[in-house]
Amino acid sequence: MYNIPSEVGQRIRLFRKSKGLTIEALGKIIFKSKATVSKYEKGEISIDITTLYSIAEALNVKLEQLLPPIDSVKMITQQSVPEFFKDVSRLYSYIYDGRNSSLIRNVIDITEDVESGQFNAMLYMNIKDYDNYLICENTYHGVVEHYDTLSKFVLVNQATPIESITISMMATFADSDERWGLMSGISFRPFMPIATKMLISHEPIKKSPEFLKRLKFSKEDYRYMKIYNMFSVM
Repeated sequence: MYNIPSEVGQRIRLFRKSKGLTIEALGKIIFKSKATVSKYEKGEISIDITTLYSIAEALNVKLEQLLPPIDSVKMITQQSVPEFFKDVSRLYSYIYDGRNSSLIRNVIDITEDVESGQFNAMLYMNIKDYDNYLICENTYHGVVEHYDTLSKFVLVNQATPIESITISMMATFADSDERWGLMSGISFRPFMPIATKMLISHEPIKKSPEFLKRLKFSKEDYRYMKIYNMFSVM
């Protein structure tokens, strides 16, 4: 169980520091004293919803980025959730970047809008470490949708909305700790449409030569590309 004020405070501190703001500077923007903002970040006092909105606006983040994912998916009763997503509020995903021969690690937080039954998603792409995954190269927000044989994330870059991506995953009804997905959309480096395979897992996976080999296009991938004249991931 999360200590909500403490978790929210840690997130505010991480985002504030990443924006280069001091506690005093943030306090001036939201019309709170330096001492009050310090107590917010330490989790010593709870934050009212109006102030939380003000902080999110000041830090240029979405409100849900300041809130911890509290396994709300467990409470779903109206919508069927595929086995892969049951009782899951955080996923880890991986891409091999051939442009610079590097592993791109990502974290996906999933929350539920109880009133609408919609699943919201935040994708933190190219993180440096899991403890501070909120600080990343790019942040995407959107939704995850579930169908009989397919689940998909539809996400938009928080900083540059022209960059949108879709992550499609087949057979998420299967009981597995890992699933392959096809990520397609707009790349910013360089700016062009792209598609690549992405491994999504319940737990973090350590980097190793064997793991990188799994993420790279295989001979089987190329064989299917020649047959279908398209890239597919099953």
